[in-house]
Amino acid sequence: MSDAAKRHIFSMLDADGDGVISRDEYLARVDRAAEATGRDPLDPLVEAALAAHREVFGAMDADGDGRVGLDEYRGWAGHDAFEQSCRPALGSLFDLADADGDGHLTREEFTRLRAATGNTADGASAAFEVLDADGDGLVGRDAYLAAIHDYLTTGTSPMADAYRPSGPVPQEATAF
Repeated sequence: MSDAAKRHIFSMLDADGDGVISRDEYLARVDRAAEATGRDPLDPLVEAALAAHREVFGAMDADGDGRVGLDEYRGWAGHDAFEQSCRPALGSLFDLADADGDGHLTREEFTRLRAATGNTADGASAAFEVLDADGDGLVGRDAYLAAIHDYLTTGTSPMADAYRPSGPVPQEATAF
């Protein structure tokens, strides 16, 4: 993973901009996604998403102090981290948005999820267009996770690139 991608993702996860990702800050992603998708906090999918995100945070927080700094994040982030903990956590957010549980998101579901994780509606729409390669109006779970994996491990992906129409990329533009 490129250092630029690590810094970018770190800054997105550091929602309050104080230089660290707190446990509460990280877990709030699930709360925002659950609220945006109309899920009750006691919904089993919300509970599964929280469990997956707690695991990710525990893995990121190498020293166990409840805060992840940039150097700590840099040491953790990469292919193995994605496969071991991020894939289940990001998949759990996808599942929250997948109202009918068919493994696909409609444009509306996709946009709702992306907005809950800090993206603009325009950016989400552009990313949806890229991921809906066959034009059937749906984005599959595997394609979604593959696009995020590519960005996290290589610093680029078609979905992330869709958020970048031209010029500098705003901090929230490719929030995964």
